[in-house]
Amino acid sequence: MLAEEIEQAGRRVRTDAYQMSIGEIVSMYDDEEIIIDPEFQRLFRWDVGQKSKLIESLLLGIPLPSVFVFEKDDGRWELIDGLQRISTILEFMGKLRSPDDGFQVPSVLEATKYLPSLYNAVWERSDLIGGVGYNEQQPLDKSQQLSIRRARLGVEILKRPSDDLTKFDLFQRLNAGGTQANPQELRNCIILMINREFFLAIKDVADFQAFRNVMSITEEQAERQRHMEMATRFLVHANIPYDGRLDVEEYIDEGIVQLAKTMDQGEASNQIRRTFNLLSEAHGSNALRRFQDGRHIGKVGLVGLEGIAVGVAKNLNHIEALGMDRAVAFVSEKIEGFWRQPDTDNFTSPGLRGTTRIQRTVPFGERWFCP
Repeated sequence: MLAEEIEQAGRRVRTDAYQMSIGEIVSMYDDEEIIIDPEFQRLFRWDVGQKSKLIESLLLGIPLPSVFVFEKDDGRWELIDGLQRISTILEFMGKLRSPDDGFQVPSVLEATKYLPSLYNAVWERSDLIGGVGYNEQQPLDKSQQLSIRRARLGVEILKRPSDDLTKFDLFQRLNAGGTQANPQELRNCIILMINREFFLAIKDVADFQAFRNVMSITEEQAERQRHMEMATRFLVHANIPYDGRLDVEEYIDEGIVQLAKTMDQGEASNQIRRTFNLLSEAHGSNALRRFQDGRHIGKVGLVGLEGIAVGVAKNLNHIEALGMDRAVAFVSEKIEGFWRQPDTDNFTSPGLRGTTRIQRTVPFGERWFCP
């Protein structure tokens, strides 16, 4: 049985490997033969210390881990692991294209343990560099530039995976061990790979004022993609039935892949806007908080999202048919009553697994918010 599964799964993944110089990789990027999605650049950020240590490694001849690319149907490579390594090199050289057109400002390095003279080091002097005066910049000499260009890097090529779920699994496994991405950032990347328009629509609506208000998203949380995580969870719970067999995170992963492939982005965006407009009108930033002793308490959590927001979404057409004023009043009353029901005591029991909770919150919310 195991041998058959290995053989079957192995057919879905074909790989190749090259050793390439940094100069060759940079030339391919210049010719747009290697793709770094601009949205990926927004999601992944290294600080100046990490960038400096990478350049230090190249100058000292320390081998770097291989990067991974997907081979697209047109033969170009899409970078999926090694983004920061390649982006750091390109940015240092002044060649990294900006997500907003043009080029990123070339980076300035700081001193490192073995190369303290990297302080204020640049590829070449530039008036575009802020914070460090033109004459304070320390350009690498030609031999040092050549040392970086000639450094070699392993490139592992994944040859056109047969389905998007395989693509997601590979991307997730390659990136999950590092500190550069949390689970939602990984989801964001695979949504981008599958359906860019769907990703941009969800990103836009996750910044929608009513959504951020109801979810009480802080700027710090937004930096960690909390708003995208909640929008993703909401869409999956509202549209993909859960049978309890998969781990919750795997269910969310597979669910958003399915939606990115099959759901119209306008429909997804509209579902979030309509639902969270109602919730915002009903109770504002308190809509998903526990209601107890005549007031809302605590933080916005998954129970509120799954039981209340998803419950409203699953009954949205019937609720809106009441007319706006009656719909808001209905939702407001049902939110307060939601927390008084004996069932809700079973949503937050100590040690309760997420797999069990979801099988309680979502069905209850669907019944509770039915007019």
